[in-house]
Amino acid sequence: MNVSGERLDSEWVRGWCEQTSAALETVMSSFLQTRGLLPGENAVILATDASSKATDALVDLTLIPSDLTTLYWVIGEVSLPDVEHGYFIHSASVVADHFREYGSVQVDDDPSAIVFASDGGGHLFAVAGSGRVWRSITASWFDDFEVAAESVQGFLEQIGHRAADQN
Repeated sequence: MNVSGERLDSEWVRGWCEQTSAALETVMSSFLQTRGLLPGENAVILATDASSKATDALVDLTLIPSDLTTLYWVIGEVSLPDVEHGYFIHSASVVADHFREYGSVQVDDDPSAIVFASDGGGHLFAVAGSGRVWRSITASWFDDFEVAAESVQGFLEQIGHRAADQN
């Protein structure tokens, strides 16, 4: 759910993908010149038939927030190693593998938050049933988490702004 309490809209996610991809093209075209090194593989990868099947398998494995399901119907994964210290939205298959290995994580208001993303410092991002996105305070599955965004949409907006601000 976004801040207004509405569910994440797939059309909004598609728009975010387009805007973020356009911002990345601009940043990456001058990355070597402005930073003195080659950029990594920065990409917003749209969902495919295979990733949709992985989303179905994740939903069959455990209850996940509806906004996360909506996200995965549009996005296969996101890899932004050159946006700040790096942001990565894991594929549904990776999320399922991690869930099998580690289970859900405990956050203040929800014992069953699902880790779906990370940053370049190893911090984890989990979405709770409330729709809030939480960030681990250390690079650990077993430490405390703090609120990173009020919703998946808010989380994506933050990443989109950071990608655009790299210009």
